[in-house]
Amino acid sequence: MFTGIVAAIGKIESVTPLEGGSFAGVRLNINAGGLPLADVALGDSIAINGACMTVVEKDDSSFRVDVSRESLNCTVGLDTLTEVNLEKALTLNERLGGHLVSGHVDGLGVVRKFEGVGESWELVIEAPHELAKFLAFKGSIVVNGVSLTVNRVTDIGTGKDLVCQFSINLIPHTIAMTTLKHLLVGDQVNLEIDLIARYVERMVSVSAVMGAR
Repeated sequence: MFTGIVAAIGKIESVTPLEGGSFAGVRLNINAGGLPLADVALGDSIAINGACMTVVEKDDSSFRVDVSRESLNCTVGLDTLTEVNLEKALTLNERLGGHLVSGHVDGLGVVRKFEGVGESWELVIEAPHELAKFLAFKGSIVVNGVSLTVNRVTDIGTGKDLVCQFSINLIPHTIAMTTLKHLLVGDQVNLEIDLIARYVERMVSVSAVMGAR
């Protein structure tokens, strides 16, 4: 589990294909930046741009993870030499500064607007159709591993043609401490919906089915 509070900005320094042909994944060598690795053991989890990965090798300043082809197909930004948001797994003696985050990417969003507003920045993201029902005013969302609060949700269209856009306000601290500063209109981002919303949707859908019997 994670909190969505980015601890450091690292950088993917190499992407090496694993054996297995076109269906194989890759091994990433990641410079940990300011993320302390002394307490990280092999097998521990680190969220990379919001995706939970297992440490398979490490040294004093970097670590390696293996990313499966399935994970590559479901995420963005894990197969290029770029900066990434890093967070070590949550321990029971730490403050929950953001919200409970599993590190499982639910879908890819698309940046539709990223502009300065006063001292802050407005980030508008278009969410996949299937995630629209999980987005709510003042609800939580994870964008590239960053726990954020939804300021506005706009639904356009109906049914399968529904397009959902949500707006987020980014304060200067968030801009400075994460890779969100590099986003451009048209970029894809990793999204993880709120865990509570996921369970509420399941309970409501099962109740509706049972009530119809």
